[in-house]
Amino acid sequence: MLGQRNGIEDTIRAPDTRAAAGTPASWRARALDALWFGRSVRAQLLIVFILVDGIAALVAGGVTIFKASTSTRIEIAASMRLAELMVGEAVQLVQQGIPAEQLLRTLPVQLRSVRHVRIGVRDAEGHPISDRTAPPRIDDRPPAPRWFAALIGPRVERYDVPVAVAGRTIGTVEIVAEPRDEIAEVWENTVALAAIAGATSLATIAILYLVLGRVLDPLTALGKGLEALEHRDYRMRLARPKVLEFAAITDRFNALAGALEAARAENLALSRRLLTAQDDERRRTALELHDEVGPSLFGLKASTASIAKIAASLPEYAATAIAGRTGELTGIIEHLQSLNRRILNRLRPMALGHVPLPELLSELVRECAGSHSAIAFTCDIEGLAPSYGDTVDLTLYRCVQESLTNAIRHAGASAVTVTARDEVGARVELTIRDNGHGFPAGSTPGFGLRGMQERVQALGGAFAIETGADGTAIRIAIAATERASVDGADRANT
Repeated sequence: MLGQRNGIEDTIRAPDTRAAAGTPASWRARALDALWFGRSVRAQLLIVFILVDGIAALVAGGVTIFKASTSTRIEIAASMRLAELMVGEAVQLVQQGIPAEQLLRTLPVQLRSVRHVRIGVRDAEGHPISDRTAPPRIDDRPPAPRWFAALIGPRVERYDVPVAVAGRTIGTVEIVAEPRDEIAEVWENTVALAAIAGATSLATIAILYLVLGRVLDPLTALGKGLEALEHRDYRMRLARPKVLEFAAITDRFNALAGALEAARAENLALSRRLLTAQDDERRRTALELHDEVGPSLFGLKASTASIAKIAASLPEYAATAIAGRTGELTGIIEHLQSLNRRILNRLRPMALGHVPLPELLSELVRECAGSHSAIAFTCDIEGLAPSYGDTVDLTLYRCVQESLTNAIRHAGASAVTVTARDEVGARVELTIRDNGHGFPAGSTPGFGLRGMQERVQALGGAFAIETGADGTAIRIAIAATERASVDGADRANT
């Protein structure tokens, strides 16, 4: 009922989850993940700096435009005032007797040094008077963009100053504000400042990128160290950085790794002692079964045969009854002998310690090949030493035995390969590969595989299962610190 209820609740909640996936909140969350939360710390800090720098650039641009507009307006107003005063003085000269026509014709040239204004002269009828020989204006420069001129340009002012002689108006001097050159000058200054600020910002970003990389390197190293701990590499140690905060974190990490390494070494030592004690107890039990139970069963079988032989001289009815009973006893004794041999083999192969390990494993593979002719067995274990100690030899034997049993019973394989390699001074690597159907998805290893893994890991080794559509491979690696001859192993076992 509980499983049905949970299934119904999941079914009811599923549409809500799918509907929520397309909400604006979910889009915002995904956008934040892509733009911010999915970035590294270095990238986040650089993004913050760029945003702050952009806001500062906008504020600086606004202040620059405001100040430029104010200064342009003041400059234009001062130029208009100066031009008005100079035109007034020129009009006074006319009244002092200088020919009016000559003055009006040369006035724009005389006032050409006045910046930010344009001087125009008209006669009494309103027609413009110009002097084609006048030199160009000295403040001409490339114009600023229209949008910039619209932002800071002041309102164009225009003054008309009448020129009168003897009470008669002979012309008009027109003074028009001309802020174009001032705006162009401000634009040039603004562009220069923006270029300097942009180059400075780019240089600052590049420096920050490098500095943050160096400062945050300890975090990257810490991540790699934690990954090493996840893979049970407790010998990992981090170099102590110079930044105090990161140095404290690194010290704690190294202390944790040291504690884990010590705990692992202690656990491995305890596991090895436990395995050794178990193997010793099994060896003693096997010896007792072999030396005590085996001969006793053999004696019973011999006695039963003797009874049957003696009973043959008795009357027929008695001989028949006794022969039936002795036959039953013989069958029971033979069953017990077979059971005793199987128990002995499970407890400890009797040839272990007496026969070199490569021959022992090869014989195990040959026995499987003889019992299952439909499967092609391949064995390549010639590189192994005669012995690696009783515990390691027994572990390798059990791993091969269990792997072959699984390949035969459960994998449906047509080919099995056993490969062993001895890396002198390092470890023994054992691989059992079959071309069966592999483990079903989501399945958990059985007791046999778990027992293999526990034995290997108790010896400080590595155990891995690789399964797929093309079969299964069991890989085992055990440190080979002990190499002994079979004779030496025999003496140790004795």
